[in-house]
Amino acid sequence: MSRTVSSWILSSARSSIILQGKGRWYSICIPNRNKIKWKLIFSKTCPYPAGSCSLDRAFSFPKAFRHTSTEEEHFSFQLSPAQINDILRAGELSHRTLDLNGKNANSVLRFESNQLASNSPIEDRRSAATCLQTAGMMFGVFDGHAGAACAQAVSERLLHYIAVSLMPRESLEEIELAVEAMKPVRPILQWHRHPNDAEYQEIASQYFENLRVYWQHLLDLDAEPGFSLEEAMICAFKRLDSDISLEVQAPQENELMRNVALQVAFSGATACVAHIDGVHLHVANTGDCRAVLGVCEEDGTWSTLPLTRDHNACDEFEIRRLKREHPRSEEKTLFVNDRLLGILMPSRAFGDVQLKWSKELQHSILENSCDVEALNIYQYVPPNYHTPPYLTAEPEVTYHKLRSKDKFLVIASDGLWEMLSNEKVVKLVAGHLTELNMQKSPLIFKKPINLGYMHNLLLQRKSKGLASLDQNIATHLIRHAIGSNEYGEVDPEKLAAMLTLPEDLARMYRDDITVTVVYFNSETIEDYYRNH
Repeated sequence: MSRTVSSWILSSARSSIILQGKGRWYSICIPNRNKIKWKLIFSKTCPYPAGSCSLDRAFSFPKAFRHTSTEEEHFSFQLSPAQINDILRAGELSHRTLDLNGKNANSVLRFESNQLASNSPIEDRRSAATCLQTAGMMFGVFDGHAGAACAQAVSERLLHYIAVSLMPRESLEEIELAVEAMKPVRPILQWHRHPNDAEYQEIASQYFENLRVYWQHLLDLDAEPGFSLEEAMICAFKRLDSDISLEVQAPQENELMRNVALQVAFSGATACVAHIDGVHLHVANTGDCRAVLGVCEEDGTWSTLPLTRDHNACDEFEIRRLKREHPRSEEKTLFVNDRLLGILMPSRAFGDVQLKWSKELQHSILENSCDVEALNIYQYVPPNYHTPPYLTAEPEVTYHKLRSKDKFLVIASDGLWEMLSNEKVVKLVAGHLTELNMQKSPLIFKKPINLGYMHNLLLQRKSKGLASLDQNIATHLIRHAIGSNEYGEVDPEKLAAMLTLPEDLARMYRDDITVTVVYFNSETIEDYYRNH
């Protein structure tokens, strides 16, 4: 790493703006579309209630090359290409869908996913599952804040809530009878997980009981639930957020369960979930994760189709929504420094009960809870907190009917989108597809063949970078997100620097990044239109 680049990183970090008050605010430098933009970010020592999941240690992404000192004489950015690849590829996950005959009749051909931590431990989560009692597959990305607890809980539970919302009455009655008789319950989902995608095993039974209460509620409805997919996703999001709020209020003798409930409720998470069934694609979004479709036009060019809106202070629809929901006297205090009540970047999220509950309820819960400080939870009521709730987990749902020219869907946390535009992401995925096809294509030999000729062909491939191409597209995107220079090319020195920044500096330059790319089966989609 050059002296110039390392000095610039350290000097810019040391000159970060610190606003005085009860909590520290850091300025965060984020390269975006070849420009530098600065935005305020809460530090870990802020008075805003924070929770750190006790199981976070299970997410053991490589830290061997991360520094613990910001002193320049202790700083070294030397990483070998192999070390860089080990770090970038540690969270890789891929899955190819097959039917019982070994042939792919699913509109989802395969998916590839990866994540890279900036926070220690990482606060992002991801989920992927095949629906077993209803049709389709689901993919979710969850961006936690003030700790990982809420994102962890939502990643484990939300897809189950959606699946239950879609099940017919007969299926709900079947699983209820099985539970009553203490018989095995047929699985609702088949999960596709990375080994590091840990679960709250200790409280899985509590989560199941609350899911059961939800399906009992659906059975108590006078008629067949009959939700449309959009209604099911909205109902599932809202019900899970309500359960998160109620669980922390309920009397709980088990100390572990009580502590987890506190951490989940007082941290927060945004969520973006896609449900794909044949040609029917629904995307439910709460917060500032994002889903983008890559489209290959007839002339071979690529276009981008965004399927979500970022729910934050930059979105005029969100500003108008919140103004409608609160008195006119609060118009100037709803967003302060582009944050909800001066606190939170997204304007929709799970958890974050300190922006949903009354002051009295917050005080009551925290006063009656022991060791909340040990859980990094502190009571903090922002100024101008008059008419809660200010935050909702209700998602916006977008429907799109897949066409054969729709080739892939990218779902990612805002850590990716802060670094790369929608168009750049689609371009990178499209280029990666082309290069992979070239890599798989057989070598064309000219006769006569000799060893020298074959050696030259292999050198040509290597010179084009095909030999070292990331097989996982999510890794490819993360590599470009943190390592690209102003020309859009990966700079090995910058990449090494971004991967070796000390934990106290890493969050100032990049956020946690989680990416899932879903590839569609064009032949299956074409067959659908031929038969309908």
